[in-house]
Amino acid sequence: MIISASRRTDIPAYYSEWFFNRIKEGFVLVRNPMNFRQIGKINLSSEVVDAIVFWTKNPAPMIGRLDELRDYKHYFQFTLNPYGKDIEYSVPSKNQAIIPTFIELSKKIGKDKVIWRYDPRFLNKKYTIDYHAKYFKLLVSKICNYTEKCTISFLDYYKSIEKNINKQNIVSPSANQQIEIVARFSEIAKEYGMTIDTCAENSDFDKYNIKHASCIDKERIERICGYKLKLNKDKNQREACACAESIDIGMYNTCKNACIYCYANHSEIKVNQNYNSHNPLSPLLCGAIEEKDVIKERELKTNRIETRIWDLN
Repeated sequence: MIISASRRTDIPAYYSEWFFNRIKEGFVLVRNPMNFRQIGKINLSSEVVDAIVFWTKNPAPMIGRLDELRDYKHYFQFTLNPYGKDIEYSVPSKNQAIIPTFIELSKKIGKDKVIWRYDPRFLNKKYTIDYHAKYFKLLVSKICNYTEKCTISFLDYYKSIEKNINKQNIVSPSANQQIEIVARFSEIAKEYGMTIDTCAENSDFDKYNIKHASCIDKERIERICGYKLKLNKDKNQREACACAESIDIGMYNTCKNACIYCYANHSEIKVNQNYNSHNPLSPLLCGAIEEKDVIKERELKTNRIETRIWDLN
C-alpha cells in the first residue's frame, strides 16, 4: 500500500505533528470526500505501508523529525514555483526559506527522494513566457544538484478557482504557447543536465525529450525500496494521470497555503473552520468523530513481491 500525504492538503507544512502522531499510533481516520459520514480506518503499520509520498510547498516543520520515518520508505513531491504572494499568499519567501529548505531536505534524504514540481504553468500580464523561462533557469541553477528531475504542468480549470484566476486575468497557455514553453525549458534543462516530465498532460512533447510523469511512481518506489511491487494504475485519477494506486490521507479545504490556482480548496471560510478544528492528537485531520459517523476498517496489505530487485539481475 502506498500512502499519499497528500494531494488534498499540505500535511508537511501545516499538519506534521498530527502526521507523526498517526505514525506513532499506527493508524489514521479519513473521511470519504464523497460521503461525509463514511470514515475509513487506515493501517499505517510499516508492515503494510510500502512507501509514503509527501506533497508539499514547505516541508520545514518535518525536517527535524525525519528520523521518526526510519521504518518507512518515502519521498517528497516538492512544489517550488516563481510566483509571488499575489498567487501563493502564505508560502514563505522562496529565496530566504523555500530554496534553502529544498537543499537541506535533499542533503538529508538524497536527491532521488526530492522531486521538484514547477506547476501549474499559466500566463497573464506579469507571468509571461519570458518570465517563466527566466525564473525556471534561475531555479534550475540553484537546485539542479539537489534533485533528479522537474515535473511541470499547465493550469487546469476548475469551477472552484474560476473567480480567483479571473481577478488576475490568468489563462492557461494555448497549444502553441505550451510548445514554446517546453522548448525553452528543455534547452535550459539540457544545459544543467536535468530531466523534465509532465504531470497529467495529454500533449506529446517527446520531440523536446519531455516524457509523461508518474507522481506516485512505481519505478521510483521500487528503486528506493529495493524490491518489486505489484501496483495498478490509479483509476481514481484523471485519465492522463499515470500514477500508481495509493490511499490519500488528506482532506479538502484544509490547506493554508492559499494558492489561488488550488483545486483542493473551495472556500476560504471552510478552510479556516477546518483548520481551527484541527487537533494534533485526533485520528482525524480536522474535526471530531460524530454520532452518525460510520467507521470501517479498510482491508489493506503490502504490495511487495518478496524477491528483491537485485536478486532478479
